[in-house]
This record gives sequence, C-alpha cells and structure tokens, in this order.
Amino acid sequence: MEIGARETKIYNRGLIGRTPPPPPPSKIWEYGGRRQQHLKTFVLTRVNMAEQVSVLFVCLGNICRSTMAEGVFRSIVEKAPYKELVDKVDSCGTGAYHVGDRPDSRTMATLRANGVTNYVHRARKVHPSDFDKFDYIFAMDESNLDRLLHEKRSRPNTKAKVMLFGEYSGTGSAEVIDDPYYDDGNSGFERAYEQATRFSRNFLKDVFPNVAE
Repeated sequence: MEIGARETKIYNRGLIGRTPPPPPPSKIWEYGGRRQQHLKTFVLTRVNMAEQVSVLFVCLGNICRSTMAEGVFRSIVEKAPYKELVDKVDSCGTGAYHVGDRPDSRTMATLRANGVTNYVHRARKVHPSDFDKFDYIFAMDESNLDRLLHEKRSRPNTKAKVMLFGEYSGTGSAEVIDDPYYDDGNSGFERAYEQATRFSRNFLKDVFPNVAE
C-alpha cells in the first residue's frame, strides 16, 4: 500500500520529528511493500495523536442534559474510528445544585434503552481549570452558554472553545437542548438523546472530516 500524498508531505517536511525505527538487520524489507506500510502506520499514528480533542458538556445541574450528551458521546468515541482521536470527555453543571448526585434516572433509562449501559457519573460544578483542560466546552442552552462565556472572559488565555452544542444541529440553525427535568414522562429525555446523538456525529464529522465511520 502506497503512502498518501498528505502523509508523504508531512514526513518529508519533517513535521513528524523523527523517522521510524529501522527494521532488524536480519530482515530485508522491500521498498514498495512492508517498509512503506510501516512508515505509513507510523506517520498516521503521529498525525492522529496530534489531532486528539477533549470535550466537556455543560448544563445547569449536571444530571440530565449534559450527562445525556456525555453518555452518548462516549458511546460513539469509545469505538473505531474515533477511539484514538478523542482524549478527555466529561460533563458538569454551571450550578452546584446536584454535586455528587448520579444522573437522573430518566437519563439513565433512556441511555440504556439505546444500548448505552456502561455510563457512570457523579455531578460536579464547572471549575476554572476546565477552560485549560478541554478543547471544546459545549453548553446545552443559551443561559448556560452566557455563564460559561462570562467565566471565559475572565480567563482570556485559556484554550477552550466555548459554544452552544446545538451549533452542530445540521439543520442550518442552532438548537438548544431543553431541560427535561420537570417534564412528566420520558419524551423530553428521548428528545435530548436524539439531539445529543445528532450533534455528536455532526461535530465529529466536522473535526475529523477525513475519518469515515
């Protein structure tokens, strides 16, 4: 398999930093065969490592919407092709109302009904260090976005990109994920699950356009 043009450019320009280790003396690799495959694997691994992103999901109390988003997102990125491309994933709240609590039982029931059975979380409040730890901080609605942006303005040199998760709605206009906490039944949680799934996949396609699911 030949090395793609992009990988060859990256390697030739010296952005990788070092060449792959040579094969053992006892083995002779053909230039057009195993040696090129070894080089391509090495280059792609280094490129993918450089592209890793970290994501934090934020709502008000961290027991309904942001946990739904985290659970959905984790279920997607824990498998190929995104497993090696995403670093940290977490969720939190702008308020401290439920610190230490587990996610709402309706959140967990909705996740389980859609095959997400290994999600575990305890609610926490957003911390100033989060703006340095995460590349993306996604708010579930505009009020929480305003709170996060206010916090971000007091830390202008932090790396996090703070935005509405619904910017990745795929509909041409931003969406908010409404708080289903006071709803009767599960319809609000099912809607949140659908949105979180759609937004997550659109975000990943945008950040990693050359990665096919």
